[in-house]
Amino acid sequence: MKLTTTIQMSVDGVMQGNGGLHVEDRRLGFERGGWARPLFDHEAMAYVDQLYQHADAFLFGRRTFDIFAPYWGAMANSASPIAAALNTRPKYVASNTLTDPKWADTTVLSGDVAAAIRELRAKPGGELQVHGSGDLTRWLLGNRLVDEINLLVIPVVVGQGTRLFPENGLDMALELVDSRAYPKGITLQVYRPGGRPQYATDVPSPGE
Repeated sequence: MKLTTTIQMSVDGVMQGNGGLHVEDRRLGFERGGWARPLFDHEAMAYVDQLYQHADAFLFGRRTFDIFAPYWGAMANSASPIAAALNTRPKYVASNTLTDPKWADTTVLSGDVAAAIRELRAKPGGELQVHGSGDLTRWLLGNRLVDEINLLVIPVVVGQGTRLFPENGLDMALELVDSRAYPKGITLQVYRPGGRPQYATDVPSPGE
């Protein structure tokens, strides 16, 4: 399976509290939740609905799982295509503390999580999707376990909150494989991670 990550991110890199519905919005004093939802027009939402249909399985970090499970898990009979996908596909949670997930068809990955994820990626199928899960996404990128990154960039500067990439972290080259823009200004960029970036070594002096 191809491991893909999907992040809703502001122009200044914030990913916290995009929906404004859950307790994570106020984690660490965050007070600006809900910055993404007003800008999701019909076309952008249709893309997200379709994206979930491509998943053969889902992978979560613990915090995101604790948010998704009671919300989407209670919508098993909903007409929502997102709920339908989440409630009918296998789910995996990377956690060393979760022991009794209540959401049906959920497996906890603990111990050597990297090895477990490599085994999942080696299975035939479509996509192993990660949605949100910032800590997990950063860890997956650091361990070279991500095949594609879907960035939905929301045209807003939030000014506070947890950002996708740390101030000091791994550098990586990215290959752009798809991009599009939606009517209210959301842009999608699909990247394939590569090795390290190339850095210029012969910067001309001023006036040259």
